[in-house]
Amino acid sequence: MDVTELVRISIILLLVATIVALLSRRVGVPYVTGLVLAGLPFTELMSRPVGLDPSLVLNLFLPILIFDAGINTDVSRLRSTFKPIALLAGPGAILSSAIIAVLLKFGLGLGWIPAAFMGVILANTDTVSMIAVFKEIPVPSRLSTIVEGETLFNDAAALVGFNLISQVYSTGSLTFQEGIQQLLFISIGGSIVGLVLGYLTIPVFARLDDPLNSLLLTVAVALGTFQVGQWLGVSGAVAVVVAGLIFGNLGLSHQTTASSRIILLSFWEYASFTVNTFIFLLIGVEINLLTFWQTLPAVLLAVLAYQVGRVLTVYPLLAGIRWFDRPIPLRWQHLLFFGNIKGSLSMALALSLPTTLPGRDLLITLVFGSVLVSLVGQGLSLPWVVKRLKLSTISPTQQQMEEWQAELITAKAAQDELEGLLKSGILPKSVYEEMRSAYQVKVASAERSLREFYNRRPGELQGSRGDYLSKLDAIRRRLLLAEKGVLNEALRKRILSEAIVRGRLRTLDEQLLQLEDD
Repeated sequence: MDVTELVRISIILLLVATIVALLSRRVGVPYVTGLVLAGLPFTELMSRPVGLDPSLVLNLFLPILIFDAGINTDVSRLRSTFKPIALLAGPGAILSSAIIAVLLKFGLGLGWIPAAFMGVILANTDTVSMIAVFKEIPVPSRLSTIVEGETLFNDAAALVGFNLISQVYSTGSLTFQEGIQQLLFISIGGSIVGLVLGYLTIPVFARLDDPLNSLLLTVAVALGTFQVGQWLGVSGAVAVVVAGLIFGNLGLSHQTTASSRIILLSFWEYASFTVNTFIFLLIGVEINLLTFWQTLPAVLLAVLAYQVGRVLTVYPLLAGIRWFDRPIPLRWQHLLFFGNIKGSLSMALALSLPTTLPGRDLLITLVFGSVLVSLVGQGLSLPWVVKRLKLSTISPTQQQMEEWQAELITAKAAQDELEGLLKSGILPKSVYEEMRSAYQVKVASAERSLREFYNRRPGELQGSRGDYLSKLDAIRRRLLLAEKGVLNEALRKRILSEAIVRGRLRTLDEQLLQLEDD
């Protein structure tokens, strides 16, 4: 395919995506599901085959998506939900893969290696659709963080597992001990690569005053970290996750102006949106409806297998989490199960299967069919499920409270920006004082309203009592996490002894467990 034809096809796909965006809002269909449905007719209309290139997805699209998720993830919230995320993305992914492999081994008569490949591929959860729903229908922030965190590490876990099974297939054997060593080497090695490259590039990032140069550096880090990880034989996906978290939580603080941070975050939001648009359109292009219909019974068995794997993973693991962390409400577990949607990485891994693998074409067909059923069936019903589970209920009191908070946060941010403009000499002091006083009126009004709300007695709150307690618990949680952070830092610097720090950390953990979910 020459460059001219590639540009022509890209323009057509962008126009189709624009039409889908307009129609999906009116019809109420999730955007990504609409893209897949719109891409289905292209298989017959295109004169030449156009579809997902696995190397393009793994080396370009995946690092962009992971890095964007990383820089937008708050480490403090990730730390507070790390235990359920680690359970689902670690033991949960392994258990789910094993269950799927066993069911497909005996249900479809596959060999153990093909069944193991299918287990890893179908255990991977693509949560782009869920995040898109969350943007339209608000859900509790802890639930949203668990979903995003699982997705962030689940992709890396899928790639690690896929590489291990590929090694078993190519070498013919791999002992349990060797497998554990390889798993640790790939995962820990990827984390070290991400830490080193992330921290090494922050000083360079801090010296760049031009936001456009800063933007180019983040692109180089996102794509380069993945390639360095792959070159060293460790997980490039894990490396990009860690580098993204470092940049999002440490690097962005070096951007002196709000406009620079906005430019950077807006670029990555647009890059992620564009990549997702092309991926889900190409998923529709890649799926052949005739082949899908001919293999429908086997596809439905594969769908049943990964749903069983998800059921036997989510509910048992999260039921036992109450012994060492805050319990996960049952309604949240229902959403974590039902949001088990497959997407681009599953298809890219299917296309990356060894060409000599027996039954490779059948496996690819099964994965493509499962992705189609998942995106259309679960994708279309996911907004209804969220509403049915009553996860998005916001009371008038909470809405009013957040309005006051928004007023206070924005006015304070504007005042901070004014301070910077005054110090840099852009604004004369007289203009600064006039503008600052206007914002101070908003600050005072918002603070007065919030103070009156928080000073009410619990008996006076009536219907808003739950919102009051939930909001206070959210604030207390942030304070307790700040206390834990400074204690760990004091232990690291040898300011306090380990015995004192451990005792206080246990007390703080007990207090965190008593707080309500936000």
